[in-house]
Amino acid sequence: MKKSLMLLMIIALMGMMALSGCGSKDAGKPAEPAKEQATTTTPQEPAKQEPDKEEKVEEFSMVIRHINVRDTAKATLKQLEDVVAKTEQDVPGLKFKLDGVEDTVNRDVKLKAEMSAGTQPPIFNLFGGDDTVKYSKAGRLLDLTGILDELGLKDAFFNLREFTVDGKIYGLPEAGYIEGFFYNQKLFKDAGVEVPKTWDELIKVCEALKAKGITPIALGSGAGDGWAANMLVNSLFVGLGGPELQEGFASGKTKWTDPAIIETFKRVQDFKNKGYIDPNVLGLKYPQGQANFYTGKAAMLFDGSWAANAITGDTSTVKDVAGFFRMPDVGGPGDGLINGGWSNGYGFSATLKDNELKAVKAFIKNLYTIEEQKRSLVESSRIPAMKGVSGVEGGTELVKALGESQGSAKGAFPAFDALVQKSVKVTLEQTVQEVLGGKLTPEKAAERMQQAQEKGNKEGK
Repeated sequence: MKKSLMLLMIIALMGMMALSGCGSKDAGKPAEPAKEQATTTTPQEPAKQEPDKEEKVEEFSMVIRHINVRDTAKATLKQLEDVVAKTEQDVPGLKFKLDGVEDTVNRDVKLKAEMSAGTQPPIFNLFGGDDTVKYSKAGRLLDLTGILDELGLKDAFFNLREFTVDGKIYGLPEAGYIEGFFYNQKLFKDAGVEVPKTWDELIKVCEALKAKGITPIALGSGAGDGWAANMLVNSLFVGLGGPELQEGFASGKTKWTDPAIIETFKRVQDFKNKGYIDPNVLGLKYPQGQANFYTGKAAMLFDGSWAANAITGDTSTVKDVAGFFRMPDVGGPGDGLINGGWSNGYGFSATLKDNELKAVKAFIKNLYTIEEQKRSLVESSRIPAMKGVSGVEGGTELVKALGESQGSAKGAFPAFDALVQKSVKVTLEQTVQEVLGGKLTPEKAAERMQQAQEKGNKEGK
């Protein structure tokens, strides 16, 4: 009995020791979940990533038709090239092709034919007024009204009148201009004359210069360049008849047989006959006429402000003595006004693809900035087309004289050829050449011009 009890006690003690050992081995471990609740996760290899694929850029080219082809336009061409390079960087795949064409050939031949056929370049030099009206109504020009809003340029320009048709904008002036007399201050001083304020004083200046053996007024208006003489003609007949005279030609309210026109032809012919204008005026091209002034062979040059680029260029001998004054008072209602405006710039095709439209917007954004306007004024002496140009550094005394002439004028009027049909413009070029050559009387010249105007008004061209 005692042995049995002892054996039971030994067995119980051994069981307790076994339980104690198990507890110490698993102490602190959380209980394992039931097998039916356990989940097994098999690690997965990371997904293989494809190498980055570069987005394929669609390459495309666009033509820019410009008129910066003369040696005197090198600075303007360089500015355009810089804007082109910047725009190509901004628009992936874009490559511009510059197509330089002489301005008269572009306006009267190439662009005219392209517009007729609907093959105009994406970007091209465009003249405001009648050209813009005609091409916009034919559906060839891109409406820029919304684009200017989008780019924040809606109110950035001085005047867009000549590029506005029925309230919509179809072109942007590259720069402005004014027209008047450049003069050699040294030759004036040597002849004992000062800047004339009236027509009679201008006659006296011409007489004094002629007496010194100096050609008073340089002018080259030979074959193909008849427009050069028409700058002087335009300022003279507006001075005598007022700006409303030329504003009424296309509507029939005024006529080319008006006394102010006949008087203009008389005065221009008189200038030639008295030797005030270069006697070889019809044998010289426009650049040759300019050269006779900026090499010191003539004392004055009637030209646009763009001519300052040549006058201050490397080949000029008068860059340090050149000044500028507007047309003297001639005794009419247009006295005090200056021929100037913003009529020459860029137009854009109405048939652009999406990528081309993007490029056009970038081109406009890069070209029409205050900095580019300052650069144009300093490097090319072109009157800014945009507001807000100030703090200009590096400008010459001639540039300052141009600014003062514009600022002192009572107002400005546009070139007559922005207000009449192209056929009328061409007829005036031929007519004034014949007046200068003594082949046509002022009265007959006026009659011819009125006939051309009536035909242009009837045919619309």
